[in-house]
Amino acid sequence: MADHVVDKVVVVTGAGSGFGRLVAEMVSARGGRVVAADVDVAAVTATVEAIRAQGGEARAVAADVTDLGQMKALAREAVDSYGHIDVMVNNAGIMPLAFYADHAQAAGAWDRCIDVNLKGVLHGIIAVHDQMLEQGHGHVVNISSIYGNTPTVGAAVYAATKAAVNVLGEALRAESQGRIKVTTVKPTGVPGTGLGGSIVNGAAVVGLLGQNADSYWGHIGQMMEGALPAEMTDPDDIRYWAISPEELARQVVWVIDQPWGISISDVTVRASGEEFLF
Repeated sequence: MADHVVDKVVVVTGAGSGFGRLVAEMVSARGGRVVAADVDVAAVTATVEAIRAQGGEARAVAADVTDLGQMKALAREAVDSYGHIDVMVNNAGIMPLAFYADHAQAAGAWDRCIDVNLKGVLHGIIAVHDQMLEQGHGHVVNISSIYGNTPTVGAAVYAATKAAVNVLGEALRAESQGRIKVTTVKPTGVPGTGLGGSIVNGAAVVGLLGQNADSYWGHIGQMMEGALPAEMTDPDDIRYWAISPEELARQVVWVIDQPWGISISDVTVRASGEEFLF
């Protein structure tokens, strides 16, 4: 079977840590050439150093997705280094879950969420759009969320940004068929990605849980204590409870690993035994 990752030039935002770093490392391990971007220079440099230590090819670029000029400079760096851009993974994001009643504490985080999650994806698309059209092919992978599927209590702003990501991607797909393919990845809850650190009010996750809330919080407590039943931590078991960042990253590499004529346009990644409703 042909390998459709090897030799591809893949730009990944938010690659300094967590899920973005995993995607960059997995792409490199498959023979892709990575341009890793992050607002944290030290972190993204560490990502690239780790990739190079394993014999991979990568470059680190400091870039803030909220700044269109910096994103255009990121694309220029990729083209100057490798001649073209095959894939743009718009991964950078934050998740400031909060109720409207929390507005006094959450307003600043919500503004930042709009800038990173919505404008950041738009800037990523703009940065690579003309280059991909000129070279005759390209692939934009946008990381959305199941929160973007429906209005959700406790996640008004975050869910709105992810719904916007869905719309941005579908519009790009419709405008660019036969030239740029687009994938929208909608992860479920993924402990360990670092997104939890941006939550304003932890109780706001209730909007996705409904009648499963009590069970979910019990399992969260078990997970934090390292006491989840073995079957709930085994991805080969139907009762697997929460996908790991590594499992999610593998699915992103899978959508990249397709012939140019095949587009996986929309994929939701869940644990089969999870307790989220939407």
